[in-house]
Amino acid sequence: MSRRNGQVIKKEKANLREQFKALRDIPRFLRMVYATSPAMTISNIILRIIKAAIPLAMLYVGKEIIDEVIALMPNGEGGNMQYLWIMVGLELGLAVISDVINRGTTLLDSLLGDLFSNDISAKLIRHAATMDLYQFEDADFYDKLERARRQTVGRTILMSQVLAQFQDLITIGFLAVGLIAFNPWLILLLIVAVIPSFLGESHFNHRTYSLTRNWTPQRRELDYLRYIGASDVTAKEIKTFGLADFIAGRFEEVSDKYYHANKKLIIKRSLWGTALSSIGSLAYYGAYVFIVIQTVSGAITVGTLTFLAGSFSRMRSMLQAMMKRFTQIADGAMYLQDLFDFFEIEPDIKSPKNPVSVPSHIEHGFTFENVGFQYPGSEKWALRGVSFHLKAGEKMALVGENGAGKTTLVKLLARLYEPTEGRILMDGVDLRDYDLAELRATIGIIFQDYVRFQMKALENIAVGQIDHVEEINYIEDAAQKSLAAPVVEDLPEQYEQMLGKRFAGGVELSGGQWQKVALARAYMRDAQLLILDEPTAALDARAEHEVFVRFAELIAGKTAVLISHRFSTVRMADRILFLENGQMKELGSHEELLEQDGQYAELFNLQAAGYV
Repeated sequence: MSRRNGQVIKKEKANLREQFKALRDIPRFLRMVYATSPAMTISNIILRIIKAAIPLAMLYVGKEIIDEVIALMPNGEGGNMQYLWIMVGLELGLAVISDVINRGTTLLDSLLGDLFSNDISAKLIRHAATMDLYQFEDADFYDKLERARRQTVGRTILMSQVLAQFQDLITIGFLAVGLIAFNPWLILLLIVAVIPSFLGESHFNHRTYSLTRNWTPQRRELDYLRYIGASDVTAKEIKTFGLADFIAGRFEEVSDKYYHANKKLIIKRSLWGTALSSIGSLAYYGAYVFIVIQTVSGAITVGTLTFLAGSFSRMRSMLQAMMKRFTQIADGAMYLQDLFDFFEIEPDIKSPKNPVSVPSHIEHGFTFENVGFQYPGSEKWALRGVSFHLKAGEKMALVGENGAGKTTLVKLLARLYEPTEGRILMDGVDLRDYDLAELRATIGIIFQDYVRFQMKALENIAVGQIDHVEEINYIEDAAQKSLAAPVVEDLPEQYEQMLGKRFAGGVELSGGQWQKVALARAYMRDAQLLILDEPTAALDARAEHEVFVRFAELIAGKTAVLISHRFSTVRMADRILFLENGQMKELGSHEELLEQDGQYAELFNLQAAGYV
């Protein structure tokens, strides 16, 4: 054996090992299918067991019909016409039953598949929501998420394949009994007929899986290019900057590379599949010749010839289908592993085993003790050595240039990030000791890059406290507080109006109008701590000032943190924390910081000079 042939054999064994290993996930998968609808699953299995026995019955009835017809012919030994018509009627009945069962299993597969797909998609959404924020900022995590997301639909096919495999296995068991009773050597010929094509399918299915997995980042890029190339969100930039050719060219470049890699594999698979199928055909006709010789010699009847030839032909076809389906199931199970792997990813930020309940009223406030934070995989500190106390009921503004660490700080405060070093206390208790769901429920936060949900106006506001989505009085009150009420009331369908242009009848809002709707989300939540991270950036100075004056009035007695680049707004805060390069440089009231004549005063005077 040459070294190359030895490597090929080892590779094939490795591929088969991986495929058999992947089958370990099938029982877990079937338990999930069963949990989706026990009644449909059991009904499907019962129908398939009945269907599995029909091929053998049809072949036997066919044998009896042929033998009886020959016996009734002029030179025959004499037969029974009544028995013949009984057999014909029985064959008709079996055909009708088979058709009814086929339609029944197809219907159940479709319904059960849809239910499973919906159920697994909902579980994926819920599990993704438990992941840490930094995980969504990691490309490897996104690849895993993308592979898992693709399995929510594709695995319904796997369900049908597994059930079909179960059905065919029972059928082959019935047919094998007849062949073994006649001549056991036919089973050996049958194995020779199907093994080569099985090995070929196994090899190329594994190659296809490897190609698909390795190209996940590029396929994700193709999906992204499809989206930005034809989206209402990007349409303005595409037209203004003439980006259509650039994006289309980039799509063609990446898609062509994937096409050629896949084309090479498909051609090899087709050529090898043709050659290996020929081996199977030779083995089948070898068995057929043997059966014909036995019939001519008088060893068996013509009816038995049709029974054996039909059994062998059907077993060969079914075994080939099973072998091919096995590699598809194993291939699907490997993709299934991507789904289970995603479900097994655990967030780092979660509630402790014995969490402390969040106090109904924060008395002392929040304390940062030498807090530092590094993004995973980065050597640079986003925050370092930050220590200060945010008093209960205090309004604090965060100021600093872009990249100073302001947004990182509020994400740590909301426990969307975990400090790399140091700790954050609320009323003297580390945030990590509190129940996470309770902690986040007591904090209301609106970011600059808030989401413009393509939903109804009332739903866009209610996302701040989605439990109240059916309570219009809460929603209208929040809209009044955020100054969004006039915006919504001017819409054709008011609170029932679909926002955004993605769906029929939708209305697009201006940037300032969207921001007022987003601000209403903060007022939906009865939070003890409110955080506004530049959510009014699209408003003019006067409108922003009005929003913050109203904000200060409406949250009297509550703790608040706000980020803004406008010093006319910032000066309304009780104290101002100035950040630079992730470090706290100054802390005090507006007047105190001006007296210090430091960096805050310098930036304030620069901005003030622009209005002179």
